[in-house]
Amino acid sequence: MIQMTARRPSLSPLLTRLRDRSPGLAAGLVGGALAAGLGLGSFAVLVMVLWISSPYPDSGPGGALHVAAALWLLAHGAELVRTDTLSGVPAPVGITPLLLLALPVWLVHRAARDAASGDEEPPLVSARTAWAGVVLGYLAVGAAAALYCAGGELRPSWAWTGVCLPLVVMAAAGLGVWTAYGRPYEAVDNVLILLPAGVRRLALGPEGRARLGTAARAAGAGAAVLVGGGAALLAASLVWHGGAARGSFLQLTEGWSGRFAVLLLCLALVPNAAVWAAAYSLGPGFTLGVGHAVAPLSSAPAPLLPPFPLLTAVPDAGTGTPLNWAAGVVPVVAGVTVGWFVGRAGSADGKRAVAWSRGRTAGTVWLAAALCAALVAVLSALAGGSLGVAALARFGPVWWQTGGATLAWIAGAGIPVAVGLRAWRCRERGAKGAVRIAKPRVEPVGGGDGASAEGRPARRRLRLPSVGSWFSRRKSSAGSGATPEVGAGGMPYVPYGQDAAFEPYDFLPVEPRPEPVPPAPWHDDASREARWAALKEASTLRPDETPGTD
Repeated sequence: MIQMTARRPSLSPLLTRLRDRSPGLAAGLVGGALAAGLGLGSFAVLVMVLWISSPYPDSGPGGALHVAAALWLLAHGAELVRTDTLSGVPAPVGITPLLLLALPVWLVHRAARDAASGDEEPPLVSARTAWAGVVLGYLAVGAAAALYCAGGELRPSWAWTGVCLPLVVMAAAGLGVWTAYGRPYEAVDNVLILLPAGVRRLALGPEGRARLGTAARAAGAGAAVLVGGGAALLAASLVWHGGAARGSFLQLTEGWSGRFAVLLLCLALVPNAAVWAAAYSLGPGFTLGVGHAVAPLSSAPAPLLPPFPLLTAVPDAGTGTPLNWAAGVVPVVAGVTVGWFVGRAGSADGKRAVAWSRGRTAGTVWLAAALCAALVAVLSALAGGSLGVAALARFGPVWWQTGGATLAWIAGAGIPVAVGLRAWRCRERGAKGAVRIAKPRVEPVGGGDGASAEGRPARRRLRLPSVGSWFSRRKSSAGSGATPEVGAGGMPYVPYGQDAAFEPYDFLPVEPRPEPVPPAPWHDDASREARWAALKEASTLRPDETPGTD
């Protein structure tokens, strides 16, 4: 009877965990597959519209769908291989249009965020479950797309596809899950714990988080100024070479459908061209084929390039002119921007009563410069690539040269601006009402009996301690718990610095004080008696003494 009414034994911990996590994992798988399907569908619609509008299509619908799948893989950074070349030798296509990269990254980020949070706050699904589900679902569709376009004229390079596609998906999904959980600092600490000990001490803890957050915001602002300045240089060069750009645009193809396709390709490559122009302003420049570097100081003659509107903006070959050197204004402005961000955050404000030191301010600029250099180096690596073999094996900026130049420019221009802005803001704040607080110490002048050496009654003198006396007294007496010493004349001596509310070098706002009321003269009998009574209670004068007239 007991065995019949007793409840069944519970499931094993592993089965219970799988049962609890299966809804979240399934939702992540569906979300990742749906994100990949939406991206593929968008590329397929675009390619099919161009294929239908083309008056002379080279292939049927199957070929157009193969091209759409290949372009979708190219948007993730995977290199393609073109087989229909004149020489018969397969040629790689490795330049990723950065505008196309934005769509897959946004879809994966959105899918991971929704899988982790849904409509609940806080999220009910664990971060690892949501992240794994989205990544696995997206990669399953990606593997099917790679297998599908493997037999077309544009085939994926399996080495690049196996590296770039998972990296992009995992990074975007991780960012989405982190956003769903409110961007906790603990997740960042778990990543920073892998850094070397010296770097880890600078980035962990409350002070390290403040420094890292300021450096990250400053680095993002500096990278945005660099890329935006590169876009401005690109626009100026296109306007300068407007006739050549218009001629190449009309020469490429005829008909509105072909020109529309060229226009879309130019728009997709505008971010790449902006990064190229930013690398040009930094100094290393970019390459137009092996051995043909384009830089502000000098530009090698470019090889025979196809007529393309964006390529007409390349500066002319030869030694650089002052007009070419003026491109160096872009990294200077980026460095000043980074320094302004760090200097403004490092100075005392309403949230921080104590300003950063000069060393810490300079160190934060160095950290921001390193983050900005890493970001620009990644963009340079994605913006460049190969368009063939031999002389066409390298196009675009060299990532390590661009990153090193970014580090030098940002640190060189940012450190003086940050340190100077910090000093100016602290000085301005002190002039507007922030003063250095110092607690005076009152002690009698003369012997222990309260009388001076000349026999006159003792007078009280105001003494301000020096910096060295404050540190020595605080070190010797603060926190000791001993009974205060007795000073001259029997007055209790309180070591300077034991007052918990006093900090010697804090700049604290001081409220405006009312005008002091002048004391009553000594010849007033009532005021004389009251002041003398208060003086006898607070001083060491004997009751039989009388105050002096001075």
